[in-house]
Amino acid sequence: MADKSELFPGTLDMLILRVLSRGELHGWGITNKLEQLSKSALQVDEGSLYPSLYRMEEKGWIEAEWRMTENNRRAKYYSLTRAGRKQLEHEQALWERMSSIITTVMRTT
Repeated sequence: MADKSELFPGTLDMLILRVLSRGELHGWGITNKLEQLSKSALQVDEGSLYPSLYRMEEKGWIEAEWRMTENNRRAKYYSLTRAGRKQLEHEQALWERMSSIITTVMRTT
């Protein structure tokens, strides 16, 4: 069984934006996709997911719409806005720069 990884502070929003850049999903779909893409290394609980979604909705990075799921249940579907795409690009660039710096430091003898 693989160890479950903790997210670095501030990375959950970036990961959610990345998942939503592939298309709209409801909350369970987002957590399921994150777990799937991380090969089960990441599991995001509702207590972390929904505050992040609400915060990003307030910032205008995502928008939400109530609809019926494929199981005929009512769910809120989230999608990326233009501002959310710009934020994702910004977050990705910062992440790549910072991870490169950390890798350089860690490999220096």
